[in-house]
Amino acid sequence: MSSVLSAVTRPRLSRPSWLSPKVFRTEVLAGLVVALALIPEAISFSILAGVDPRVGLFASFTMAVVISICGGRPAMISAATGAIALIVAPLAKEHGLGYLIAAVIVGGVIQVVLAVLGVAKLMRFIPRSVMVGFVNALAILIFAAQVPYLLGVPWLVYPLVGVALAIMVGLPRLTKAVPAPLVAIIVLTVITVAAHVLVPTVGDQGALPDSLPVFGLPDVPYTLDTLTLIAPYALGVALVGLMESLMTAKLVDDITDTRSNKTRESWGQGVANIVTGFFGGMGGCAMIGQTMINVKASGARTRLSTFLSGVFLLILVVALGDVVAVIPMAALVAVMIIVAVGTFDWHSVAPATLKRMPLGETLVMVTTVGAVLATHNLAIGVIAGVLTAMVIFARRVAHLVEVTSVLDPDESTRIYFVHGELFFASSNDLVFQFDYANDPQNVVIDMTHAHVWDASSVAALDAITTKYAARGKTVEIVELNKRSAAIHGTLAGNLSGGH
Repeated sequence: MSSVLSAVTRPRLSRPSWLSPKVFRTEVLAGLVVALALIPEAISFSILAGVDPRVGLFASFTMAVVISICGGRPAMISAATGAIALIVAPLAKEHGLGYLIAAVIVGGVIQVVLAVLGVAKLMRFIPRSVMVGFVNALAILIFAAQVPYLLGVPWLVYPLVGVALAIMVGLPRLTKAVPAPLVAIIVLTVITVAAHVLVPTVGDQGALPDSLPVFGLPDVPYTLDTLTLIAPYALGVALVGLMESLMTAKLVDDITDTRSNKTRESWGQGVANIVTGFFGGMGGCAMIGQTMINVKASGARTRLSTFLSGVFLLILVVALGDVVAVIPMAALVAVMIIVAVGTFDWHSVAPATLKRMPLGETLVMVTTVGAVLATHNLAIGVIAGVLTAMVIFARRVAHLVEVTSVLDPDESTRIYFVHGELFFASSNDLVFQFDYANDPQNVVIDMTHAHVWDASSVAALDAITTKYAARGKTVEIVELNKRSAAIHGTLAGNLSGGH
């Protein structure tokens, strides 16, 4: 009997979804496709950072493996990225690889600290129009990054790209048993090798490593001067990496209709960068392009695809380097073009949408896109978009404060009713909505339908009472809600220059 009861009460262990044969196949193939797409990207970002290709490839391996375990967003891909490469490039050029690695490790530590402080909660303040601008700018950057591979190349590259595009557009209509990008890569590789077609290949992008990454400490003096030197770069790595990762996680949440743990993702990115630094990698963050390949093009949904993308990457470049080297760049370019087209929010720029959308929302989206394209930095674009949205919001709300008044039957008291949210933008005009000269001896300001948010609002109320007092009249502020009463009680009469 006891055994039966224990069997009933014993909690059932949930079976990982990737143990399903269908899901497992999808995750494995998706990881392979992403690994193939990561190789030229990692090499390119290494060149951008001014370091050996092995530094970027090892970073992509360690970032993917660690984040698959520690991250909060399943199926999202993290690896070496262009944004991080741009930040650390000056440090590597002027002081060498050791200082770059030290900056990545410190940047990871900062990300862990920011995660503990709850930085992920700031995602709620990013408006939808900024998200749309982020996605559209990203799609444009992904496409633009492919253009150099299409210029000054043999003419055979163009029909090869066309064949790959046709496969990726047409194959899913026939079957989704295997990812179309993987089929396109295999078909083009077989064609170019069998026909001895001379076109740019992955091997032309740089030397592939022939050994495993080795754990070690950065070769720098462990002094305060070193920390002072690398601190600005480490902070840049931390902030840009977190912003891109959290924005990408939110995008994947929307695509998959699931919710991820942003705080866990934040410290997971930090742990991944710390580990990457100790294995000689250049650091990284979430990669929107590869994530879209994994989630949208290949249909992956679990951590297994992320983990395998890193494992396959290492196997491909170390054990199968000669095979990988002959993959034509035309295949990978075609994959990224499909990703760019699929990532762009075409609905957001449709004439019907633009006609219905408030001008301010469109301005925020355009500002975000413009800032990203001008700086090639997604983080700067997001910041510019958020600041623009804040200014537009403040201007809107500033005009939503309304003041009405009534006179008591005995005409000895005038009651003013304030409606709206009082803060630095909306409280500026409040002082001018009272009739100081003609009002009776007693004035009551009813705040039942108002809320006081900041010191600027308290200063405005102080200015009103001061103007009435100068005329020998009394003012009573009533019906403040609890929070408004607290800030008013603390600051009223203590703000210099309130009038």
